[in-house]
Amino acid sequence: MSVPRKIRIIAVLAALAAIGLLAWHLLGARRDGGLTVYGNVDIRQVDLSFRVGGRIATVLVDEGDAVVEGQPLARLDDDLLLRQRDRAAARLAGQKADLARLERGYRVEEIAQARASVAAATAVAENAGINLRRVMAMRANNAISQKELDNARAADREATARLRSSQEQLDMLASGYREEDVLSQRAAVAAAAAELSQAEIQVRDAVLVAPQRGIILTRAREAGAIAQAGQTVYTLALTNPVWLRAYVDEPNLGKVKPGMPVRVSVDAAPGKSFPGTVGFVSPTAEFTPKTVETREVRTALVYRLRVQVEDPENVMRQGMPVTIVLEPATP
Repeated sequence: MSVPRKIRIIAVLAALAAIGLLAWHLLGARRDGGLTVYGNVDIRQVDLSFRVGGRIATVLVDEGDAVVEGQPLARLDDDLLLRQRDRAAARLAGQKADLARLERGYRVEEIAQARASVAAATAVAENAGINLRRVMAMRANNAISQKELDNARAADREATARLRSSQEQLDMLASGYREEDVLSQRAAVAAAAAELSQAEIQVRDAVLVAPQRGIILTRAREAGAIAQAGQTVYTLALTNPVWLRAYVDEPNLGKVKPGMPVRVSVDAAPGKSFPGTVGFVSPTAEFTPKTVETREVRTALVYRLRVQVEDPENVMRQGMPVTIVLEPATP
C-alpha cells in the first residue's frame, strides 16, 4: 500500500473518530441536561356544603357539568333566614333610636318643667326665710312661744332643701344623660349591627356557589332533602390548575428545582405535549427503610414532585399515568 493511500485512510479514520466523539458529547450533554420522570394525574377534589342548615329548594347542576367560580349550584328555602334578618334589622333600628335619644339629651319640655319647679321652690324658700325672720323678732319680744319659732325654722330648712333638690334636677336635665349610659347604648347598637350582619351572611349562605372552576363529580343531595350545615351536597373536581404527582430518585434530585419548565405527555393524546412547571419538591425522602443508609441504598431514595400543568383540552383524568420531561435550563 502506498504512503499517500495510508495517509488518506488514517485521515478518514481520524475524522470518523472525531465525529463519533462529538456525537457522544452531544448525546451526553442532552442526557445530562434533560430528565424524564413518570407520575400520575392528581386531581384535587372539594366537598361542597352549606354553612347553614335547611331544606334544599333547588339543585341547579348535575354530575358531569362544568362550572365556573361563583356559579350558583343549589339553594335552600330562606323563609326563616329572611325573618331572622328582618328581626335583627328591627332590633338594630330600636337600639339606634334609643342612642339618638340619649345623645340628644332630655326634652325641652322636661327642662322647662324643671325650671318652673325651681322657680316655685325659690319663692317658697324666700317666703320661709321672711317668715323665719319675722318669727325670730316676735320671739325676741316674747310675743310668741318657742314652739312657733322652731316650726318657722323647720319650714325654712324644708323650703331650702326643696329648692336645692329642684336645682339639682334642673342641672341634671340640662347636662343630658350620663356618659356611661351613652357608651352602653352605643355598645348595644354595635351588638345589634353585628347580629344583623350575621343574619345577612346566613341569607347569602343559603345559596351554594362554586369556589373554583371545575367539574361536578358527585351530587349527593336532591331537592326537598334537609341538609345539615357542613353536610356534603356536591363533590367538585378542580380542573384548573391540574396537578401531577411524580417522583425523582436521589442521584437526579439536584437537577430538579421549583419553577423549572416541563413538558407533559399522556397516552390519551399521542403526539401532543402540555407545558407545565415544577411547583414543589419534597424536602424528605419516601420509601426509606431506616434513617441511616449505606451508599448503595441511598441511590434508591425517591422524592415526591408536584407539577402544575395546563390542560386546555381537558384530557387528563384522575390517576392517569403521565410522562414528564424536565427541560434543561438555558445557559
